[in-house]
Formats: sequence, C-alpha cells, structure tokens
Amino acid sequence: MLIENLINYSPYEFAKNEKLSFFLKGIKKLTSHHRKKCKKYNNILNVIKNKKSQLLNLADYPFLPTQIFKKLDLKSTNDDKIIKKLVSSGTSGFETSKIYLDRENAINQRKVLNKIMTTVIGSERLPMLIVDQPASMTEKNTFNARMAAIQGFSIFGRHHVYLLNDKNEIDYKALNQFLKKYSSSKFIIFGFTSVLFQSLINKILLKKIIGSLKKGILIHGGGWKKLEKLKISNERFKKELFKKFLLKDIYNYYGLVEQTGSLFLESKKCGYFHTSIFSDIIIRDKNFNVLNYKKRGLIQLLSLLPSSYPGHNILTEDIGEIIGEDDCVCGLNGKYFTVHGRAKNSEIRGCSNI
Repeated sequence: MLIENLINYSPYEFAKNEKLSFFLKGIKKLTSHHRKKCKKYNNILNVIKNKKSQLLNLADYPFLPTQIFKKLDLKSTNDDKIIKKLVSSGTSGFETSKIYLDRENAINQRKVLNKIMTTVIGSERLPMLIVDQPASMTEKNTFNARMAAIQGFSIFGRHHVYLLNDKNEIDYKALNQFLKKYSSSKFIIFGFTSVLFQSLINKILLKKIIGSLKKGILIHGGGWKKLEKLKISNERFKKELFKKFLLKDIYNYYGLVEQTGSLFLESKKCGYFHTSIFSDIIIRDKNFNVLNYKKRGLIQLLSLLPSSYPGHNILTEDIGEIIGEDDCVCGLNGKYFTVHGRAKNSEIRGCSNI
C-alpha cells in the first residue's frame, strides 16, 4: 500500500498479520529503489552480501547503522531536487548525520506526522508555546534536529510564542502575554526533553507567571543529550510537571533525524511508545541476532517514508525492548516498547564493520 492510501486509515488501524502483508512489500520496494538510485547504498549492500537466499521476514532485510550517515552522503534523488538538509546533534562526537529530503519525501513526512499527532491534539490548530529560543539557520535550507522538530511540529499550532529569548533566558513578558490570551482553553507546549527540564522544571519562577499551564498539551522528545548526568525517569518528569503546573496531558515521542518523519508516540494510558502502520521495530543483541519480546537490545527502526535517502531500515545506538504487540492495555494496535538510553560503545562497535 502506498503512503497516499495508508493516510486514509487510522495510524494504529492494522493488527500484526494485516500490517505485515503490506509493510514487507513496502520495505522490499524501498530497498530495491535505493539500490537503483543510490550507488553508495548499493555498494554497501554488495559488501554486506546478505547470506539469506530469500528475504521472507522484515528481519532478513539489510539495515544500515546510523553511524554511516555521519560518514557518507547517501542520496537517492538528484541534487537539484533536494529542498532540505537535516543534520543530527552530533552527540557521539563532532560528526553529524546528513539527511537529504526532496519534496515528495518532505510532503509524506508532514502527512504522516499530522496523522499521528491529531490522535492526541485533534485536528484544530491550537495556540503554541515553544520551549526554546528562536533559531537562525547557518546555511540555507539546513536544519539541525531541534530546528527541524520545531518546524515540523509548528504546523499544529498558531500564534507561536518562544519561551526563551536570544540569551536563552525565560521571557516572562512573552509568556504572560501568551497565558493571558490562551490559558483558559487548550494549547500546545512543545520542546526537547532536556530543554523542558532546564527551563520549566529547574529555572522558571512561578511567582513571575500570570496565568496557568494546566490546560496545556505538552509534547516533548529528543532525550537528554549532553544533560545525561541530570536525567530523571519519564515518570518523575511527569510528576514534576504536575506538581509545579498541574500539567496532566504529557506525551513523549521517540524518533531520529536519520529516519525523519517516523514518530513513535507515547500513549498516555500505558506509558509505552507505539509503532504506527508506517513504522516498525526490531530488537537485536550485540551480535545482531533478533531478540524476543521483553529482551533488551539495540533498536532497529523500519519506515515506509524515506524515499530520497536510504533510511528506511536503520540500526540505532539506543537500547530498548519490545513489550508486546496488538495487546496493549491502551487499545492501540502495533508493537509497543520502551527506550532505556544510549548503548555503550562496546555494544555497537561491530557496526563499524558494515
């Protein structure tokens, strides 16, 4: 099923067998597409030389480690069709991943993001408080992960206001003006987890706020990055926000710039991330063998979205575990999983051989 057709369904519409029938075909088609369009990708797969004579399962298809996007420019579209370049935050060192999007890929990404997010915020555009500072591009049409996320999620909002000024200080005047106008009804609060922790939980002074955040729908993601030492659990993160602001509608999301548009949204009812009909997940051990459910290992992500670069099947540097599939207490179909943090270097060193 093409993205254009899948968009007509709920993002959690299909159970395992029904989803697998079209998802497997989609991954097969994308693998073939990228082999034809991206010479470097084709060369990589020739080096890997998949030992399986038949590709019968999702786990049989070759994956790329996210590290490779830091080493190579991988494109499956012509340079003159590229409209946007995304770069990762470079938390593993100074190198950053480079992801190239053409118009078709960018449009599909926006459609899928909209489909998933409307399940928690509805179809109406809401006033939006962005817990960050206004960013400026250093290079035309080039966005880092934070800029890309802010731009992507901004489509769900109106009357956007940034909480932080250019000096990275809380702009109480702008905040209070926003709350005076919009705090009586639903509004969106968006930001990266680490920035939210620093700003809303650690820095903000309640006595300087005129109004309330309790009707906000808070969307956050991106993890802790350089603030790993200050990391608190997701449960405590929510408790702190409720304690300080009476915020209850809080949704974490998981996603990588290397597979842009594939968003794994946390269900408020169960606290787990969920795959949609556009994405899937596999867990592997340090030798890349597939692990059963409820076993911790490296997270492999699959997506039907990436068409302008070969990011449809990637092995991340994150550790997670699949809890189950189609039987979550929240009622959503698909696999549901947790993320436990970054892998130690020793656990992913084998990826450098790919």
